[in-house]
Amino acid sequence: MGKTFYVTTPIYYVNDVPHIGHAYTTVAADTIARYRRLMGDRVYFLTGTDEHGQKIERAAESAGETPIELADRVVVRFQKLWELLGITNSDFIRTTQQRHKASVSEIFRRIEARGDIYLGEYEGWYNVREEAFVTDSQMEEIMAMPESARPTLDRVKEESYFFRLSKFQEPLLEYYEKNPGFIEPSYRRNEVMRFVEGGLKDLSVSRTTFSWGIPVPGNPKHVIYVWFDALTNYLTAPGFPDDEARLGEIWPADIHLVGKDILRFHAVYWPAFLMSAGIPLPKKVFAHGWWTVDGEKMSKSLGNVVDPYKIVDEFGADAFRYFLLREIPFGQDGDFSRDALIRRINGELANGLGNLVSRTLGMIERYSAGKVPVPAAPYTDEDETVKRGAVEAAKALETAMQEVAFHKALFAIWDYIALVNRYVDDTAPWTLKKEGRAERLDTVLYVLAESLRIIVTMTYPFIPYSSEQVWLRLGRRDELSAQLLKDVRQWGLSEPGALVTKGESLFPRV
Repeated sequence: MGKTFYVTTPIYYVNDVPHIGHAYTTVAADTIARYRRLMGDRVYFLTGTDEHGQKIERAAESAGETPIELADRVVVRFQKLWELLGITNSDFIRTTQQRHKASVSEIFRRIEARGDIYLGEYEGWYNVREEAFVTDSQMEEIMAMPESARPTLDRVKEESYFFRLSKFQEPLLEYYEKNPGFIEPSYRRNEVMRFVEGGLKDLSVSRTTFSWGIPVPGNPKHVIYVWFDALTNYLTAPGFPDDEARLGEIWPADIHLVGKDILRFHAVYWPAFLMSAGIPLPKKVFAHGWWTVDGEKMSKSLGNVVDPYKIVDEFGADAFRYFLLREIPFGQDGDFSRDALIRRINGELANGLGNLVSRTLGMIERYSAGKVPVPAAPYTDEDETVKRGAVEAAKALETAMQEVAFHKALFAIWDYIALVNRYVDDTAPWTLKKEGRAERLDTVLYVLAESLRIIVTMTYPFIPYSSEQVWLRLGRRDELSAQLLKDVRQWGLSEPGALVTKGESLFPRV
C-alpha cells in the first residue's frame, strides 16, 4: 500500500470551551481531508485534546475537581462541536490515553539514549497560560506591554532535564534552506529562521513543581514538559512505537495546521526532537492567523468570544464553514462580524448557489416532468462555454488547494456558479418552453443538471451538508463522498431519467 495523506490539527487545551479559533483550524483540516479523498487519496486526519500541564492542574483545582474529571467533562464539548460541523477525523487523541503515555516515554528514552537529554537546574520565568518558558527577548516584550495585558509569570527554580536544542541550530537552518515549503506562509518561515539564527538555548523538558503529566522514565519525581508530551501526539496516533508497518504508511505528516502563536513549537522544537530521535520530519507546517471580533481582540472580559455552537444553531454549519474559509486568505488575520457573515450568506450562498439550485431543479420539475432530460439538440457555443468552465474551475480548485488557499478555491467555484447562472439568463428556458423548442430546452436543462453535479462535487469539501442535499435532490443514488475530482473534468455523467426534487430553499436569505 502507498503513503496515506496525513493531516493534523493542533491538540486543544481542555481548560476552556471551544471557540472560533478551534473551529477555524479544524474546519480547514477537514476541508483538506475531504479534498484529498476527492483526489482519490487514502486520508488519515487527526485531531484531539491536550490534557496535561500546570494550567490544567490549576484550572481543575479552581473548579473543585481532579484534572482528569475536568478533561473528561470538557473533551465532550470538542467532540460534539466537531460532529455538528461535519468534521471527518479518522482518530481523536487524548494525551491522557495509555497509548500516548507509552509513546512519549519511548521518544524521551530514545532522545536521552542519543545523549541529547541531560539533568541540570532551571531558573527563570514560566508563562503558565502558554505553558512555555520565557526567553530573555520575550521577557523584554512582556515588560513593554501595558500592565493589564501582561501574562501571569511564575518564577521557577527547580531541577530539570534539558534537551540539547542548541545542538540543532545549524541542522534546522540547513533543513529550512533545503526544504523551503516546510514552513508556510513564507513570511512565517522568515520569522522562524530569524528566531533560530538568533541562537537556541537548551530547553527544559521536565518539571518537578506539579504532578499532572507523564513521569520521566526512570525518575518519576519529574513530569515531562507539556509541549514535549503534546507534540508527540502526531506520532502516537499512527502507531508509534509499536506498529511500525502502520506508522510507515501514515508518517510523516503531510501537513500540520497550527495557529501562528504555536508555530515556534512546531517548526523549531518538534523537528529538533524528531532529528534527535532519528524520525523523519513532517512535510509541512502551515500557520494560520488569528480572528478578531468586530475589529477587537477576542477576550472573556470584553464578552466578545464567538461561540461556534450559537453561530451554527442560528446560521447552519455550512454557512459558518463557508465564511471561515472564504472571508480571508488562510494564513492572514481576519475579523469576524455578524454583518460580514450575513453578507456572505445572502450575496454568495443564497444569491449564487442557492439561486442556481432553485432555478435548475424548479425548471426540470416544471418542464421535464421532474426528470433529467436527454440532451437531444447539438451543443451550441453557450453550452460549450459551460463545459469548458467546469474544467477550468476544477483546475483552479486543484491549484488553490495545493497552495492551501481556500479563498481562491471558493472564488473559482463561485465564478463558475456565476457563469452557469448567466447561462440560465442567456438561454431563457422559459422562452424555449413557450416557443415549443423541446429539443433545445432538454439540452439546456441537461447542461444545468450536469453543471450542478460538477458544482456540488467541488463544493463538497467546503460545505458538505448542502452539497449532499443537492446531490440527493438531483436524484443521485451513489454517494457524493465517493466521487473523485477526475469525474468533475468528465462531462456527461448525469443520467437522463433521474428524478429530481426542488425542495426548500438551500440557503434562506437572512
